[in-house]
Amino acid sequence: MTTVTLKELHGTTGEIVRRAGKERTPTYITDRGEIIAVLTNPALVPAKRRQRVLLPEFEKMMQTPYRGNLQEDLDAVRGEI
Repeated sequence: MTTVTLKELHGTTGEIVRRAGKERTPTYITDRGEIIAVLTNPALVPAKRRQRVLLPEFEKMMQTPYRGNLQEDLDAVRGEI
């Protein structure tokens, strides 16, 4: 099991991501000893897990007409108007 701390990831992101993409086992990212993320080769992820999923709020926003002010539209979707 390959484990990389969050601090290490920040310092060498490109190298770690490229290595994770080539390996056949996942790379676990830890923060204070707790696993917070996993990097893995896309070929190891089942196809059905890679499907695009839209948040309901985004779908609702896409169905409403653009009123000319993006910030107002986003506030409306968040319920802030």
